[in-house]
Amino acid sequence: MLRNIYLTLSPLILGGICNILFTKTAFYRAHKTPLDRGKCLRDGKRIFGDNKTVIGGISMILFCTLLQILCGILCNALSWNRYNHLYDRYPNTLLLNALFGALVGLIYILFELPNSFLKRRLGIGAGNGGRGLVGVLFFLLDQIDSLIGVMLLLCLFSGLGIGHYFLYLAVGAVTHVGINLILRLFKLRKRL
Repeated sequence: MLRNIYLTLSPLILGGICNILFTKTAFYRAHKTPLDRGKCLRDGKRIFGDNKTVIGGISMILFCTLLQILCGILCNALSWNRYNHLYDRYPNTLLLNALFGALVGLIYILFELPNSFLKRRLGIGAGNGGRGLVGVLFFLLDQIDSLIGVMLLLCLFSGLGIGHYFLYLAVGAVTHVGINLILRLFKLRKRL
């Protein structure tokens, strides 16, 4: 089961890593424009903050699309389609992979925004969870906010049930923490 989960999620996982690496480039820094364009609401606080950028969103969509296409090619070449839950209902085609990859990138970004919006309202800085119980809750939310949407999308495409949904969510959250720990070791990420 874990093999199937990781094969199905590999384009998202690798897309996220590629996007983090991309945000460390001079090109990204030269072209980053916050989604909220630096605007504040009536409370005087930013809508999403500096870390949610137009180019970061576009790059996440592109990375997920390209990596989903590559995963589809690999699954076809190695006869692994039966191990990828995306292909439970639909044949592994270039069009399916391009569409699903783009939607994964888009959903990933969109499902991060409410968390960022709420944190700005509570005065919690970007990449920070706060203290105490609030800190724990936001740490957990940071690990699963995007996964909630991506797993819903996967369930719609593949027909996976509620049990698989929560299994994917749990595996995805643990994997997210593990990857963030590795990225911290290489000084590519400041916080978990």
